[in-house]
Amino acid sequence: MRGREMTLSFPPFTRWVKRLIIICSAVYFLQVVLARLAPQIEGAIEIYLGLVPAAVVHYFMIWQLVTYSFLHSTHSLMHLLMNMLTLWMFGSQEEQDWGSRKFLEFYFFCVIGAALVTVAVSYTGLPGVSPLNPTIGASGGIYGLLIAFGMLYGDREVFLFPFPFSIKAKYLVGIIIFIVVIATFQPSQGGVANFAHLGGLLFGFLYIKFIPGRGLLFGATERYFGMRNDYYRWKRRQAAKKFEVYMRQHDRDVHFDEHGNYIPPDDDPRKGNGGSKSGWVN
Repeated sequence: MRGREMTLSFPPFTRWVKRLIIICSAVYFLQVVLARLAPQIEGAIEIYLGLVPAAVVHYFMIWQLVTYSFLHSTHSLMHLLMNMLTLWMFGSQEEQDWGSRKFLEFYFFCVIGAALVTVAVSYTGLPGVSPLNPTIGASGGIYGLLIAFGMLYGDREVFLFPFPFSIKAKYLVGIIIFIVVIATFQPSQGGVANFAHLGGLLFGFLYIKFIPGRGLLFGATERYFGMRNDYYRWKRRQAAKKFEVYMRQHDRDVHFDEHGNYIPPDDDPRKGNGGSKSGWVN
């Protein structure tokens, strides 16, 4: 599929793309209702579930590293619409190719990475940033999806609706990155929130470039079980050595191979009868 031109047909609503859009839209609707009927409650929700660096660092409210991505400003419907449109247009292709598990892992890897960058930058003292300023929006994950699409499907033509022309994905992503970098260092254009965009781009790039093809969770799980199995094999070898010593103390001679597998007397190569092995299999 790489390098082929994108058709004008709409992408499918894959399982988790659809669910993320529904969740973000439902939360936004709740925010709008509360902003009209109970603005204090809506404000408290933004403080409690939005990303407030000081709350994460000093009060260990680490859930904010994820929950901020489900909130959007009630003063900007366009922000929600653009994020959800991008999630649908680019995320659906990635979920189709990766599968739901890896897609979710990548999306929240970028969401959390963007949050960590935002927290770190908020303590640098740069103009317009403060650890007390809340950040909300799914842009960290969305920008991660964008750079992944540019890296994986760089030569695919993207139709820029409603404009009557298309552009290769890698050039589109390059333009977006340029705009984000310029906007990031202009406090009047968003302040610390723009660093979440850069964070999403950075962590999306790192994931595609360095994480194993089957995903971070698969690699960590494989590593864990590998270490666990190595430990069990070591324990078995140690037990075999102790058992050999114990049996020699009782005038019995037993032998185990280098893996801790028992060697029956008739198969023991040290007795000169062939060297074939049987017994337990590692």
